Amino acid sequence: MRFVLFPCFALLVLLDVAGPAAAQSPANEAPVIAPGVTIPRVSRPPAMEDFLQGIPREAEAEVSGFRQRDPKDGDPASEETTAYLSYDQANLYVIFVCKDQPRQVRAHMARRETALDDDLVAVLLDTFHDRRRAYYFLVNPLGVQADAIVTEGSGTDYSFDTVWKSEGRLTADGYIVWIAIPFRSLRFPGEMVQQWGIGLGRSIVRKNEQNWWPHISRKQEGNIQQLGTASGIERISPGRNLQFIPYGLLSASRFLDDTRPAFRSEGDGRAGLDAKIVLRDALTLDVALNPDFSQVESDEPQVTANQRFEVFFLEKRPFFIENASFFQTPINLFFTRRIADPQFGTRLTGKVGSWALGGMVMDDRAPGRLAPPGNPLRGERAAIGVVRVQREFSAQSTVGMFISSRDFAGTSNRVFSLDTRLKLGRNWVVTGQVARSYSTGVGCVRCAGPTYFVEVRRGGRDFSYVGRYNDRSPDFRAQLGFIPRVDIRQTEQFAAYNWWPRGGRLIRLGPSVFTVVNWNRAGQVQDWFVDASFGLSFTANTGITVRRFEAFELFRGVEFRKHRTNVSFETDWRKWLGFAVGAGTGNNPNYFPVAGAPFLGNFTTANFGLTLRPSPRLRVEQSYIYTRLGTRLGSSPAGVAAGQNIFNNHIVRAKVNFQFTRELSLRTIVDYNAVLSNPGLAALPRAKKFTYDLLLTYLVHPGTALYVGYTDRYENLDIASAMPAAVVRTTSPTISTGRQLFAKLSYLFRY
Repeated sequence: MRFVLFPCFALLVLLDVAGPAAAQSPANEAPVIAPGVTIPRVSRPPAMEDFLQGIPREAEAEVSGFRQRDPKDGDPASEETTAYLSYDQANLYVIFVCKDQPRQVRAHMARRETALDDDLVAVLLDTFHDRRRAYYFLVNPLGVQADAIVTEGSGTDYSFDTVWKSEGRLTADGYIVWIAIPFRSLRFPGEMVQQWGIGLGRSIVRKNEQNWWPHISRKQEGNIQQLGTASGIERISPGRNLQFIPYGLLSASRFLDDTRPAFRSEGDGRAGLDAKIVLRDALTLDVALNPDFSQVESDEPQVTANQRFEVFFLEKRPFFIENASFFQTPINLFFTRRIADPQFGTRLTGKVGSWALGGMVMDDRAPGRLAPPGNPLRGERAAIGVVRVQREFSAQSTVGMFISSRDFAGTSNRVFSLDTRLKLGRNWVVTGQVARSYSTGVGCVRCAGPTYFVEVRRGGRDFSYVGRYNDRSPDFRAQLGFIPRVDIRQTEQFAAYNWWPRGGRLIRLGPSVFTVVNWNRAGQVQDWFVDASFGLSFTANTGITVRRFEAFELFRGVEFRKHRTNVSFETDWRKWLGFAVGAGTGNNPNYFPVAGAPFLGNFTTANFGLTLRPSPRLRVEQSYIYTRLGTRLGSSPAGVAAGQNIFNNHIVRAKVNFQFTRELSLRTIVDYNAVLSNPGLAALPRAKKFTYDLLLTYLVHPGTALYVGYTDRYENLDIASAMPAAVVRTTSPTISTGRQLFAKLSYLFRY
């Protein structure tokens, strides 16, 4: 394995981690001791009215002295915040009393998980006190919830959902938030006396201010190891913790079947059960019978026209997104959208001591359904299995193993992997992974190949750096992963420096540089680029970025020299208004010419986004993405003048959400996507698509919900009247090619 990293940065690593004492407790600094809080047990739960009306309460742990993480790392919070903590047999209670100017508080009645651009309070709980993974509970001033799992090295996973309670009230001098977190919604060691990591936070949007108790500094890489210690919690248990979520789905649809071709109408009724069983307080077994793998939310718009490699779309299906972090590795070897239509699934995730475990077994009916009638593969299904085991040691260091398997109709794909994450001192982390695949009938008769990955990362408030090396064999296959490219030996370097002015509206400014160089296994340079930018951040989430991009690319034997300049501006200056705008110009290859070799064209891009919040319950979002590729002087095919259109792509989305209550909302989305290609220059279909999507949601809490939706898609497609029948392109998107009305009901039974 060949590693290519800049020697100077390797030297910086050695200097920074000359020893544990040097890295963590320099001679001129006293060792950092995490503050602690002892949480008392109460016989009567605190109530919101107790704080609003000044009713006497039992003794609570009172926490104040919040300090800034942003923008002035370590300074006292600009607004007074006090948190009160207690617990009883069933719940942990946290009440925030936040002082502020009432007219300045940002709070909207929104759907669960969609109020993250409001003012917020937060609770971080590291229930295993391993300084690696923590529950993250967030609430806006009106009580709207969001929750997540924070994993060091993997980021924040907002797909996590669990059941807990919250209330929020605006007051004459700020707001109060009441939180009750059931112990049955948490996983923790089965011990008589608990000791957890804890952090209490508050964000103030108009000031770009994040405050924490205890102080969580950007000067140190990672957050969870900086949490305080919560003690005093004794004799608690999550109970039996059995969960059953039966669901029913009814739908009626009409769509264009281009395999016949003909318009077809279908009705569908489906019922199933998702069950969750907690084993030994920390392991969760999920079993799904005819599981609920439906997706009710549409994907965010992305440019897919003239893309050389596959475009990544986030997973949105509930079964896959919960506890997804247990299956993550540095190389994305498990991309769950590869599993399109499973009928059954089972999953085991959780922790046993210093071991983190994840296992999944399921089928996928999609490959058999895609086979045409009469094909012997019609009705067959793929068999899928995934195992992930990780051992934790030292200070946030891990070593892990990953295995995946997929079999379908005589084809097979196996992937075996080992990975590690090593925390070196306060700021540096080294991550590495090696994997090998063995495949039969997956683009080859029989093939096997390795892939390697190593990363050196430095996190800090001022200077940050990332260096990576990727090496993938041409024979490496990962059918369950997201691996858009093989046959690479690629180095990446990223460095950024930030200045933090004190005083005024300017919060941060500084440059960043991102470079990539990529060779194939024959030693030939396939592409390289240098992406340099300079950004300024102001209060009210306002920012300006200027970027210059220079690149080289080898495609189908043709060498291209590319460049691009971009400018972007975004702001959330007012409570009721936010917008973003950007534009760029340069050049880019036409990857799909009608004839001959690919050629370079002039490239233009622009985007615009607008968010209106005219009332606390109404949110209107509008976005527009425009891209154009045109012929350019000196690069056009013979006989084609410069300035001719190769393609235009227009992507428009309008999204409106009205929140009647915290549980009930009505959302509509209107999308338009047009690829206006020149048939003489681009082998891209001249496609126009218009879709509108209406969704009524009644979400009591995760697991108990009612969805009623209607979707209609119009395209410039029709069936020609001549024989044999064929699907043809028309001028305008006036034909409905996909229409569906559905109702979905699920209910959580919890014991």
